[in-house]
Amino acid sequence: MLLVYPVTEIMKYIPVLLGSVIVGTTSGNPLWTLIPVTLVAAYGIARWFTTAYRIDADHVQLRSGIVQRRTLSVPRPRIRSVDVEADLLHRVLGLAVLAIGTGKQTDKGEEFKLDALDIGRIPALRAELLAHTGQQVPALPDSGVAHHVSPAEAGIEIGHWQAAWVRYAPLSLTGLAVVLPIAGLGAQYGLIDVLSRSAAVQHIDEDSAPMVAIVITGLTLLSLALVSAAACAQYLATWFGLRVLDNGATLHLRHGLFTTRQITLDLARFRGATLNDPLLLRAAMAAQLEMIMTGENPRQKILPQAPRTAVERTLDELLRTRRKPAGQSGGEQAEQPASRTGGESTALSEPAHSAEPTFLTKHSNLDAPQPITGAALGTIDLIQHGPAARRRRYTKAAWPVGGLVAVLIILAVTTGPVPTWIWSVPVVFAVVMAALAEDRYRSLGHRVLPGSTGPTWLITRRGSLDRNRDCLEAPGIIGWTIRRTYWQRRAGLATVVAATAAGKKAYLVVDIPIDQAVALIDAVTPGLRGKR
Repeated sequence: MLLVYPVTEIMKYIPVLLGSVIVGTTSGNPLWTLIPVTLVAAYGIARWFTTAYRIDADHVQLRSGIVQRRTLSVPRPRIRSVDVEADLLHRVLGLAVLAIGTGKQTDKGEEFKLDALDIGRIPALRAELLAHTGQQVPALPDSGVAHHVSPAEAGIEIGHWQAAWVRYAPLSLTGLAVVLPIAGLGAQYGLIDVLSRSAAVQHIDEDSAPMVAIVITGLTLLSLALVSAAACAQYLATWFGLRVLDNGATLHLRHGLFTTRQITLDLARFRGATLNDPLLLRAAMAAQLEMIMTGENPRQKILPQAPRTAVERTLDELLRTRRKPAGQSGGEQAEQPASRTGGESTALSEPAHSAEPTFLTKHSNLDAPQPITGAALGTIDLIQHGPAARRRRYTKAAWPVGGLVAVLIILAVTTGPVPTWIWSVPVVFAVVMAALAEDRYRSLGHRVLPGSTGPTWLITRRGSLDRNRDCLEAPGIIGWTIRRTYWQRRAGLATVVAATAAGKKAYLVVDIPIDQAVALIDAVTPGLRGKR
């Protein structure tokens, strides 16, 4: 701990320390570099003398602070999750960070974390803190704790990471988020000046257009390579070795290459899931999956960029094994899957359930329920919103094209004739916007699945560049809003908003025909609309 705390503080204050290095280098006095490092390290050592925790029968308390003393106290009955995290330094020293969650969002400074605990004490401590919840918390065999874990204790594996999935990492913006701050820091300290004074740039003149094109192409390819490499590195560091285990009461995640994380998610706070497939991932037949939950981490990602078949399989297993709605007899047990099949997920043994859940699906008229046994919520077809919704997509796409044409006409009138090739730009732009409008319409849809042995589900999808398929269970919906703009009223459409305390808080069914809006609400939450 006396090593972890100083190193942690030094890493936290790296920007300040870089400034001291620059000052020390320019002034010729190296002490300007050593003094801040010494002070920060001393502050980290002082944390060891002023930090302590205590666990008694009723509370867990954490006391910390050097100048300002602070004591965090959590009643043990309020504890809902106990997560474990260990970065590379912690793992080398045989330590870990234990984070206690109470099921609600907290500010960064109010997090309850016990830092630098002996990893050998973690399993017993987690089991003790979660004993009142009845949760079975597995200690995974590769967590550094050597003891046998039975299949019943570990639960069912509904998803795991594969090395081939790293090929999908460059299709997200994570690499750009890593490279841009580094490039900005380099530009701040003169990288642009160095490039502008280089021999390759100095020999470029106005007559060497091919050379300019070659340099620009090379820089573009180099930038793409750097962004892709950064995305792959971040993907591997974060999601390496991911396993998702479901024991019926909790979901357990473990992942990470340098920093390993063990996360326990209480399924009592589970309200649904979102399948996210932005344009680039969709073109590669890939997607990612996150849970819709109340309290802390309301949008916890459980599968990163992965093949769509693997994501859909995990989504279907996650939603199929949901608990039965309140009000059923106590003798009925929560549904458990009879088996797990497929190349991406490997099942552990579990007693088979007597029957698969049955869902009733309603078509566009919301009046003709048809049973679907073992319905795949992640792949089931959705109801399209009709020609009026399509016209609205194209109308929205036409406005930017019209604005561009108007700008070109104004330029031609005020400044004289513009080059002929300029007029091809609106044509190309119109084709792109029309394709985008058609894709936005094809992405638009919804479906209601009233379950005979489980909760009713609302499935809604929208978006093109960033498309989401949200699966929300009816017990999590606390209110509805029917929203109609002027243009929606003219087109006979409406936007239905399902309010919930989980995830994004509001889930939209966009541009649904108005005659279906009320029927949709009644189908998802019968009686909630009331009478007037």
